[in-house]
Amino acid sequence: MNDLATPDKAKGKEKKEDSFVVFLIKLAVIVFVFRSFIYSPFNIPSESMQPRLLIGDYLLAAKWPYGYTRYSLPGGIPLIPDRILASDPERGDIAIFRGTKTDFDLIKRVIGLPGDQVQVREGQLFLNGTAVPKERIEDFVIPVTQNMIDAAELAGRPSPCRDESFVETGPGGGDYCRYPRYRETLPGGKSYEVLDLGMSWPDNTPVFTVPEGHFFAMGDNRDNSQDSRFPATPTGGLGYIPMNHLIGKAHVMMFSTDGSSHLWNPISWFEATRWSRIGGTF
Repeated sequence: MNDLATPDKAKGKEKKEDSFVVFLIKLAVIVFVFRSFIYSPFNIPSESMQPRLLIGDYLLAAKWPYGYTRYSLPGGIPLIPDRILASDPERGDIAIFRGTKTDFDLIKRVIGLPGDQVQVREGQLFLNGTAVPKERIEDFVIPVTQNMIDAAELAGRPSPCRDESFVETGPGGGDYCRYPRYRETLPGGKSYEVLDLGMSWPDNTPVFTVPEGHFFAMGDNRDNSQDSRFPATPTGGLGYIPMNHLIGKAHVMMFSTDGSSHLWNPISWFEATRWSRIGGTF
Protein backbone atom coordinates (compact mmCIF):
# COMPACT_ATOMS: atom_id res chain seq x y z
CA MET A 1 0.00 0.00 0.00
CA ASN A 2 2.70 2.47 0.99
CA ASP A 3 4.75 1.64 -2.07
CA LEU A 4 1.74 2.24 -4.34
CA ALA A 5 1.03 5.65 -2.71
CA THR A 6 4.58 6.94 -3.01
CA PRO A 7 4.40 8.01 -6.71
CA ASP A 8 1.18 9.93 -6.05
CA LYS A 9 2.75 11.74 -3.12
CA ALA A 10 5.78 12.59 -5.23
CA LYS A 11 3.56 13.93 -7.99
CA GLY A 12 1.61 16.02 -5.47
CA LYS A 13 4.81 17.48 -4.06
CA GLU A 14 6.12 18.21 -7.55
CA LYS A 15 2.84 19.89 -8.47
CA LYS A 16 3.01 22.13 -5.38
CA GLU A 17 6.58 23.10 -6.21
CA ASP A 18 5.57 23.88 -9.80
CA SER A 19 2.63 25.97 -8.55
CA PHE A 20 4.93 27.97 -6.28
CA VAL A 21 7.32 28.68 -9.17
CA VAL A 22 4.39 29.78 -11.34
CA PHE A 23 3.18 32.02 -8.49
CA LEU A 24 6.61 33.68 -8.25
CA ILE A 25 6.72 34.24 -12.00
CA LYS A 26 3.23 35.77 -11.99
CA LEU A 27 4.16 37.98 -9.03
CA ALA A 28 7.32 39.17 -10.80
CA VAL A 29 5.31 40.00 -13.93
CA ILE A 30 2.71 41.93 -11.90
CA VAL A 31 5.42 43.93 -10.08
CA PHE A 32 7.21 44.63 -13.37
CA VAL A 33 4.02 45.87 -15.05
CA PHE A 34 3.00 47.94 -12.00
CA ARG A 35 6.40 49.64 -11.66
CA SER A 36 6.79 50.15 -15.40
CA PHE A 37 3.37 51.46 -16.36
CA ILE A 38 1.40 52.52 -13.27
CA TYR A 39 3.43 53.65 -10.25
CA SER A 40 7.03 53.49 -9.08
CA PRO A 41 8.56 54.58 -5.75
CA PHE A 42 11.05 57.43 -5.49
CA ASN A 43 12.93 58.71 -2.45
CA ILE A 44 14.28 62.22 -1.84
CA PRO A 45 18.02 62.20 -1.10
CA SER A 46 18.75 65.95 -1.11
CA GLU A 47 17.39 69.38 -0.16
CA SER A 48 17.05 70.67 -3.72
CA MET A 49 13.22 70.51 -3.68
CA GLN A 50 12.62 72.10 -0.28
CA PRO A 51 10.21 73.30 0.97
CA ARG A 52 7.80 70.89 -0.77
CA LEU A 53 10.03 67.82 -0.52
CA LEU A 54 12.34 66.92 2.36
CA ILE A 55 15.19 64.47 2.67
CA GLY A 56 13.64 61.19 3.76
CA ASP A 57 10.40 61.60 1.82
CA TYR A 58 9.23 58.59 -0.20
CA LEU A 59 6.67 59.23 -2.91
CA LEU A 60 4.89 57.38 -5.67
CA ALA A 61 5.41 58.62 -9.20
CA ALA A 62 2.57 58.13 -11.68
CA LYS A 63 4.02 56.59 -14.85
CA TRP A 64 1.23 57.29 -17.36
CA PRO A 65 1.06 61.14 -17.56
CA TYR A 66 4.05 61.58 -19.89
CA GLY A 67 3.99 58.32 -21.82
CA TYR A 68 6.59 55.57 -21.75
CA THR A 69 10.23 55.21 -22.78
CA ARG A 70 13.03 52.79 -21.97
CA TYR A 71 13.54 54.74 -18.72
CA SER A 72 10.02 53.80 -17.64
CA LEU A 73 11.22 50.21 -17.26
CA PRO A 74 13.21 49.01 -14.22
CA GLY A 75 16.89 49.33 -14.97
CA GLY A 76 16.20 51.22 -18.20
CA ILE A 77 15.74 48.01 -20.17
CA PRO A 78 15.77 49.07 -23.87
CA LEU A 79 12.48 47.38 -24.82
CA ILE A 80 10.75 50.64 -25.83
CA PRO A 81 12.56 52.19 -28.80
CA ASP A 82 11.52 55.83 -28.39
CA ARG A 83 8.47 57.28 -26.57
CA ILE A 84 4.95 55.91 -26.78
CA LEU A 85 1.63 57.44 -25.67
CA ALA A 86 3.63 60.64 -25.31
CA SER A 87 2.34 63.73 -23.52
CA ASP A 88 4.49 66.72 -22.56
CA PRO A 89 4.61 67.93 -18.96
CA GLU A 90 2.99 71.18 -17.87
CA ARG A 91 4.85 74.08 -16.36
CA GLY A 92 4.93 73.60 -12.62
CA ASP A 93 4.83 69.79 -12.64
CA ILE A 94 7.18 67.96 -10.31
CA ALA A 95 8.73 65.47 -12.71
CA ILE A 96 10.97 62.45 -12.26
CA PHE A 97 13.39 61.80 -15.10
CA ARG A 98 16.71 60.22 -15.99
CA GLY A 99 19.62 62.65 -16.00
CA THR A 100 21.31 63.29 -19.33
CA LYS A 101 24.79 62.53 -17.97
CA THR A 102 23.91 60.18 -15.11
CA ASP A 103 22.57 56.66 -14.65
CA PHE A 104 20.11 57.52 -11.89
CA ASP A 105 16.74 59.22 -11.60
CA LEU A 106 16.25 62.86 -10.58
CA ILE A 107 13.36 65.06 -9.49
CA LYS A 108 12.81 68.76 -10.27
CA ARG A 109 10.04 71.19 -11.15
CA VAL A 110 9.29 71.81 -14.83
CA ILE A 111 9.73 75.52 -15.60
CA GLY A 112 10.24 75.84 -19.34
CA LEU A 113 8.81 73.95 -22.33
CA PRO A 114 10.04 73.85 -25.95
CA GLY A 115 10.43 77.37 -27.35
CA ASP A 116 10.30 79.06 -23.91
CA GLN A 117 12.96 81.53 -22.89
CA VAL A 118 14.03 81.17 -19.27
CA GLN A 119 16.28 83.50 -17.30
CA VAL A 120 17.04 84.39 -13.69
CA ARG A 121 17.93 88.00 -12.86
CA GLU A 122 18.83 89.05 -9.33
CA GLY A 123 17.02 85.96 -8.06
CA GLN A 124 13.86 86.76 -10.06
CA LEU A 125 12.63 84.13 -12.52
CA PHE A 126 11.70 85.43 -15.99
CA LEU A 127 9.72 83.38 -18.50
CA ASN A 128 9.54 84.61 -22.09
CA GLY A 129 10.74 88.03 -20.98
CA THR A 130 8.10 88.46 -18.24
CA ALA A 131 8.87 88.28 -14.54
CA VAL A 132 7.15 85.35 -12.80
CA PRO A 133 5.24 86.82 -9.81
CA LYS A 134 7.17 86.15 -6.59
CA GLU A 135 5.52 86.92 -3.24
CA ARG A 136 7.34 86.82 0.10
CA ILE A 137 5.49 84.61 2.62
CA GLU A 138 6.31 83.35 6.12
CA ASP A 139 9.74 81.80 6.64
CA PHE A 140 10.18 78.07 6.21
CA VAL A 141 11.24 76.65 9.59
CA ILE A 142 12.29 73.02 9.83
CA PRO A 143 13.88 71.09 12.71
CA VAL A 144 17.36 69.75 12.04
CA THR A 145 17.02 65.99 11.54
CA GLN A 146 19.53 63.18 11.35
CA ASN A 147 19.20 62.80 7.60
CA MET A 148 19.91 66.53 7.17
CA ILE A 149 23.06 66.13 9.29
CA ASP A 150 24.13 63.11 7.25
CA ALA A 151 23.56 64.98 3.97
CA ALA A 152 25.60 67.97 5.18
CA GLU A 153 28.49 65.72 6.19
CA LEU A 154 28.38 63.96 2.84
CA ALA A 155 28.49 67.32 1.04
CA GLY A 156 31.28 68.63 3.27
CA ARG A 157 29.15 71.47 4.70
CA PRO A 158 29.79 72.61 8.28
CA SER A 159 26.08 73.07 9.01
CA PRO A 160 22.92 71.15 8.01
CA CYS A 161 21.28 74.58 7.48
CA ARG A 162 23.76 75.44 4.73
CA ASP A 163 25.54 77.85 7.08
CA GLU A 164 25.19 79.07 10.66
CA SER A 165 23.27 82.21 9.65
CA PHE A 166 20.16 80.08 9.07
CA VAL A 167 20.36 78.17 12.38
CA GLU A 168 18.19 79.01 15.37
CA THR A 169 17.33 77.28 18.64
CA GLY A 170 13.77 76.10 19.08
CA PRO A 171 11.57 76.11 22.21
CA GLY A 172 12.69 72.60 23.16
CA GLY A 173 16.37 73.44 22.76
CA GLY A 174 16.86 71.70 19.42
CA ASP A 175 18.30 73.33 16.30
CA TYR A 176 16.07 74.56 13.49
CA CYS A 177 16.74 75.93 10.03
CA ARG A 178 14.93 79.15 9.10
CA TYR A 179 14.86 80.01 5.40
CA PRO A 180 13.26 82.92 3.47
CA ARG A 181 10.27 81.53 1.57
CA TYR A 182 8.37 82.85 -1.45
CA ARG A 183 5.40 81.87 -3.58
CA GLU A 184 5.85 81.87 -7.37
CA THR A 185 2.95 81.75 -9.82
CA LEU A 186 3.58 80.59 -13.36
CA PRO A 187 1.54 81.58 -16.43
CA GLY A 188 -1.61 79.50 -16.26
CA GLY A 189 -1.94 79.93 -12.49
CA LYS A 190 0.24 77.13 -11.11
CA SER A 191 1.62 78.27 -7.73
CA TYR A 192 4.30 76.69 -5.56
CA GLU A 193 6.74 77.69 -2.84
CA VAL A 194 10.45 78.30 -3.28
CA LEU A 195 13.37 79.12 -1.01
CA ASP A 196 15.68 82.01 -1.80
CA LEU A 197 18.58 82.19 0.65
CA GLY A 198 20.04 85.44 -0.69
CA MET A 199 22.10 86.49 -3.67
CA SER A 200 24.46 83.87 -5.09
CA TRP A 201 25.98 83.25 -8.49
CA PRO A 202 23.07 81.05 -9.79
CA ASP A 203 20.75 84.07 -9.27
CA ASN A 204 21.92 85.65 -12.55
CA THR A 205 21.90 83.59 -15.72
CA PRO A 206 21.92 84.07 -19.46
CA VAL A 207 18.70 83.59 -21.42
CA PHE A 208 18.04 79.89 -22.03
CA THR A 209 15.92 79.02 -25.08
CA VAL A 210 14.49 75.55 -24.60
CA PRO A 211 15.01 73.44 -27.75
CA GLU A 212 12.36 71.26 -29.33
CA GLY A 213 11.91 67.92 -27.59
CA HIS A 214 13.35 69.16 -24.29
CA PHE A 215 12.28 70.91 -21.09
CA PHE A 216 13.94 73.18 -18.52
CA ALA A 217 13.77 72.17 -14.84
CA MET A 218 14.72 73.88 -11.58
CA GLY A 219 14.78 72.93 -7.92
CA ASP A 220 12.50 74.83 -5.56
CA ASN A 221 15.47 75.41 -3.26
CA ARG A 222 16.93 77.88 -5.73
CA ASP A 223 20.32 78.37 -4.06
CA ASN A 224 20.86 74.67 -3.40
CA SER A 225 19.96 72.92 -6.64
CA GLN A 226 22.03 71.67 -9.54
CA ASP A 227 19.50 71.98 -12.37
CA SER A 228 18.99 73.23 -15.92
CA ARG A 229 20.75 76.51 -15.12
CA PHE A 230 24.00 74.53 -15.22
CA PRO A 231 25.54 72.56 -18.12
CA ALA A 232 24.94 68.82 -17.97
CA THR A 233 27.80 66.96 -16.32
CA PRO A 234 28.03 63.57 -14.55
CA THR A 235 28.42 65.29 -11.15
CA GLY A 236 26.79 68.69 -11.69
CA GLY A 237 24.01 70.34 -13.63
CA LEU A 238 21.30 69.04 -15.93
CA GLY A 239 21.18 71.31 -18.95
CA TYR A 240 18.12 70.89 -21.18
CA ILE A 241 16.42 67.57 -20.44
CA PRO A 242 15.12 65.43 -23.34
CA MET A 243 11.41 64.63 -23.16
CA ASN A 244 12.23 60.97 -23.74
CA HIS A 245 14.05 60.94 -20.39
CA LEU A 246 10.79 61.54 -18.52
CA ILE A 247 9.79 58.76 -16.13
CA GLY A 248 6.78 60.01 -14.20
CA LYS A 249 5.00 62.72 -12.29
CA ALA A 250 5.06 63.06 -8.50
CA HIS A 251 1.64 61.90 -7.32
CA VAL A 252 1.33 61.02 -3.64
CA MET A 253 3.55 60.95 -0.53
CA MET A 254 3.90 57.35 0.56
CA PHE A 255 6.19 57.67 3.60
CA SER A 256 8.54 60.10 5.34
CA THR A 257 11.26 59.65 7.95
CA ASP A 258 13.68 62.01 9.69
CA GLY A 259 16.46 59.41 9.53
CA SER A 260 16.78 58.83 13.27
CA SER A 261 15.47 55.25 13.36
CA HIS A 262 17.63 52.22 14.21
CA LEU A 263 17.12 48.83 12.63
CA TRP A 264 17.35 47.02 15.98
CA ASN A 265 14.83 49.32 17.71
CA PRO A 266 11.29 49.00 16.27
CA ILE A 267 9.99 51.79 18.51
CA SER A 268 12.37 54.20 16.77
CA TRP A 269 10.75 53.37 13.44
CA PHE A 270 7.53 54.99 14.64
CA GLU A 271 9.30 57.89 16.37
CA ALA A 272 11.25 58.74 13.22
CA THR A 273 8.19 58.69 10.95
CA ARG A 274 6.83 62.09 9.93
CA TRP A 275 3.20 61.03 10.00
CA SER A 276 1.77 64.41 8.98
CA ARG A 277 3.50 64.22 5.60
CA ILE A 278 2.10 60.84 4.56
CA GLY A 279 -0.69 60.95 2.00
CA GLY A 280 -0.01 64.43 0.67
CA THR A 281 -0.55 64.88 -3.06
CA PHE A 282 1.08 67.08 -5.67
